Amino acid sequence: MITTAVMTKRKRTQHYVNNKDFLDALVKYREEVARAKEQGLDKPPIPRYIGECILKIATHLSFKPNFVNYMFKDDMISDGIENSIQYLHNFDPEKSQNPFAYFTQIIHYAFLRRIQREKRQMEIRSKIIEKSGYSEVFDCDDSGDGGNYSDYNTIKDNIHSKIRY
Repeated sequence: MITTAVMTKRKRTQHYVNNKDFLDALVKYREEVARAKEQGLDKPPIPRYIGECILKIATHLSFKPNFVNYMFKDDMISDGIENSIQYLHNFDPEKSQNPFAYFTQIIHYAFLRRIQREKRQMEIRSKIIEKSGYSEVFDCDDSGDGGNYSDYNTIKDNIHSKIRY
């Protein structure tokens, strides 16, 4: 008995942002901006497709292992989108044919800046709690099962250990 194995072609993975279409949309938008500038008009609105691409890049980048567990992931995505739109006009198709990489870098560094900002805020909160006194911040009721008091001490120890390092 002879069997023939059917070779199946490996299916190409579908990328969430098509780099060629994204580049074409950016080139077209740059031309519209140049035309509006020549005519003395305001900048035209950013096309929906470019906005969707930037949103997809930011959202997918937030699922990378180094960004996935932050509580402020929505703020990170918002910062990435804001920075991308802010520096949209800096993308030069003559220098680079890869807008995906350009905007991924912008969003990546926006994420890192947000993480640093949030860490500073946490340090400030911890110092305020320590200087104002734990009893003013936490309501420590000694009556009852004593579970609240142990939680109070755990929080206090955590704050002390974070401040030391």
